[in-house]
Amino acid sequence: MMLMNSKKFGLTIEEMVKSKRVTYMEAVILFCEQNEVDVSTVGPMINKSLKEKIQVEAEKLRLIKSSGSATLPI
Repeated sequence: MMLMNSKKFGLTIEEMVKSKRVTYMEAVILFCEQNEVDVSTVGPMINKSLKEKIQVEAEKLRLIKSSGSATLPI
């Protein structure tokens, strides 16, 4: 895998989400597949902003319980 810090990883995932029209979770998995990286090793590279976006997606898909903070319907 190319040498990458959490900021660059976050920007790469953001770009994949926009260009490929996938979710953040899908983008992380896709990145791992393309770069032959085990998904379990990218955790430390997921910055706070990216983590929050993945959490929101997971809550919307009901994969995890809501964090308790109220969100307005869009």
